[in-house]
Amino acid sequence: MKEAMGKLEELMEIGGTKKDIAFIVISGIALAMNLLGIEPFPFEIAWIAIILCGLPIILEAIIGLVTEFDIKADVLVSMAIIASVFIGETFAAGEVAFIMQIGALLEDLTVAKARAGIEKLVHLTPKTGRVITDGTERIVPAEQIKLGDILRVLPGESIAVDGVIISGQTSINQAVMTGESMPVDKTVGDEVSSGTVNQFGAFEMKATKVGEDSSIQRMIKLVQSADAGKAKIVGIADRWATWIVVIALVAAIGTYLVTHEIIRSVTILVVFCPCALVLATPTAIMAAIGNSTKHGFLVREGDALERLAKVKMFAFDKTGTLTYGTPNVVAVKSVLSGLDDNELYRYTASAEKLSEHPLGKAIINSFRQSGKGELIDPVDFNMIPGRGVSVSLDGKRILAGNYKLLEENGVTVDVTDDVNEYLGQGCTLTYVSVDGSYAGYIALSDKLREDAPDMIDQIKNLGVTPVLLTGDNLNAAQNMAKKLHINEIHARCLPEDKLTYIDKYQEEDKPVCMIGDGINDAPALKKAEVGVAMGGVGSDIAVDAADIALINDDVREFPHLLALAKRMMNTIKLNLAFSLGLNFLAIILAITGVLNPVFGALVHNAGSVVVIVNSALLLSWRYIKK
Repeated sequence: MKEAMGKLEELMEIGGTKKDIAFIVISGIALAMNLLGIEPFPFEIAWIAIILCGLPIILEAIIGLVTEFDIKADVLVSMAIIASVFIGETFAAGEVAFIMQIGALLEDLTVAKARAGIEKLVHLTPKTGRVITDGTERIVPAEQIKLGDILRVLPGESIAVDGVIISGQTSINQAVMTGESMPVDKTVGDEVSSGTVNQFGAFEMKATKVGEDSSIQRMIKLVQSADAGKAKIVGIADRWATWIVVIALVAAIGTYLVTHEIIRSVTILVVFCPCALVLATPTAIMAAIGNSTKHGFLVREGDALERLAKVKMFAFDKTGTLTYGTPNVVAVKSVLSGLDDNELYRYTASAEKLSEHPLGKAIINSFRQSGKGELIDPVDFNMIPGRGVSVSLDGKRILAGNYKLLEENGVTVDVTDDVNEYLGQGCTLTYVSVDGSYAGYIALSDKLREDAPDMIDQIKNLGVTPVLLTGDNLNAAQNMAKKLHINEIHARCLPEDKLTYIDKYQEEDKPVCMIGDGINDAPALKKAEVGVAMGGVGSDIAVDAADIALINDDVREFPHLLALAKRMMNTIKLNLAFSLGLNFLAIILAITGVLNPVFGALVHNAGSVVVIVNSALLLSWRYIKK
């Protein structure tokens, strides 16, 4: 029996929204003709609405009862339709079914609009790519592109997989991944993401992430996991709906026993359908998910926004979250007579020109961005693992690396107060010697995101306390916290330490939202009331562990997300209060005979429309900074 009902349910879903619209239009015409007294058939034309709109409702109610004993709105609506037909109120029965289907369609359209911003990612998935093999170009399906393949991308084409440009220059429209409206210039060595669009020049690239590992596919997996039906508060509304069905039946039977007027009992069944109550929560959640998507967030868990509205603490990892996660040169200091700071900078960047070390690359990138000259081609380059590099430049022997490199080569490093100050701030120092003499140092540090301090202030304005959980030493953590206006700091945190602090806060009835980006943050993201991963720079493991991902790493949007969650909960509470109030008012009017089944259906379903429209307002809501 259950399998048969499942097959019937599948058949009912064929056609989707277009079928529903067609049935509603035909039913509306039939009811209008009935109201005008136009009867072209040998039966009441209202039966068309009962069959097209009412029969699917009745079938769904039967399926729910038989397969899961699921007593919800459809059960009461079905009883109202059947009772109206039984007493000869076919127009009322058709009207109830007609308006119920309109309410369901409005919900579907609201949800569809809310998810449109998310689902467009699926449609932006590139279908093919131009793979170059032995000088020959061939177009292959995107899923057949392999790691290390060389691809050519022409102007106007979407990039099929993630990769690195190996020849050519171009501008890339990254709006789908970052929300940036202006194209970004790219050249050899720059990374490009799947799903973004090549706007101007042709280029060749090497595939570094393919298939499900590519950026666009990762985003799609996050999208597909978003499900408003998981929200705990939806379950509460469903349980209320079940009790309302019971109350409505008792009220209808009691009214008939007292008044002996079946029409009043039928009207009670019509007006007491808990549709507005059931619609109150999922429409608000899906609208809020749609809004959050437009601001760069992908909500992976349906109840994440509900939980976020209750948090009292925002715990931030530092590197890659409040900072960019990439080192930059913050100071250059020469101590060698006849060698100024700029020349020391040039020598060090030139020495690192062939280096594969991240710090060496950071020095080169920073020097090039500074525009302070051209690099010198190094001679006799020697990479010393765990120490640094040794090269010849302009006939001079240059050493650039850590303290031990210079010490092992007989160079004495003068550790001055400014050196200790940079080290205390968490900077990494590259020491430099020229022809055996200590020449100075270059300090590198992770750069603070420009919008982070203002974001922290806005979080505070929303009544939430920020806390910094970082692996840095205490001095570096305090220095960063001062810039960010964060008062609570926990330094030298290992992954288990972050778990301990989050557990402590939550035991004190201070639910925590953890924001991080690295593999070491994954346990804390799982443990927190809500976990938010930096999807752009974050690791796959961190994103998988989180409830929400910020795909463009724009930290300015965190206050909006928090305020949106609070706004969503207020909308849900307002929807619930309104729907319950309307139901009880309508039942009083039905018991006293003020409402008949026709006007009862209008009043009841008008409530559903109001709830849906109120939820839809969340789609375009925007937090205004205080």
